Amino acid sequence: MPASPAEASTQIDRIHAVGARATPARIAVLRLLESAESALSHREIEEALATGFDRVTLYRVLDWLVESGLGHRITDGERVFRFSLAAPANASHAEHAHFRCECCGKMFCLADIPVPAPALPAGFSGKAVEYCVTGQCARCETDVSSDES
Repeated sequence: MPASPAEASTQIDRIHAVGARATPARIAVLRLLESAESALSHREIEEALATGFDRVTLYRVLDWLVESGLGHRITDGERVFRFSLAAPANASHAEHAHFRCECCGKMFCLADIPVPAPALPAGFSGKAVEYCVTGQCARCETDVSSDES
């Protein structure tokens, strides 16, 4: 489904704000990540955007989103990259925890749980800290509780 003019304008503005061209693939991926309830894998993005963007284009767009600070990439428990939108006020998106549901595999941002930077030895320079809590998300926990009743 094509973006409304107002939605496309917001995405185009975000892309232009980082000094880049607003291509159809960039707009479509941004739109999808804005509406996603959790971080998505490349495959999930490819399936959701079954509109003719090839796999390589999507990889390039996702890499660009992360490099430009508009997106965030985290590795899940199966060593699959998952992508989400970076908050505009926190372009690095690396200072909070994540939650991975062991039941459904979804990855959620826990934006309200800050992750302190570790004290590194002299001469070391940290770039990002990944902190991930695993367990069952609210939806899977409810499903398990319902099955037990």
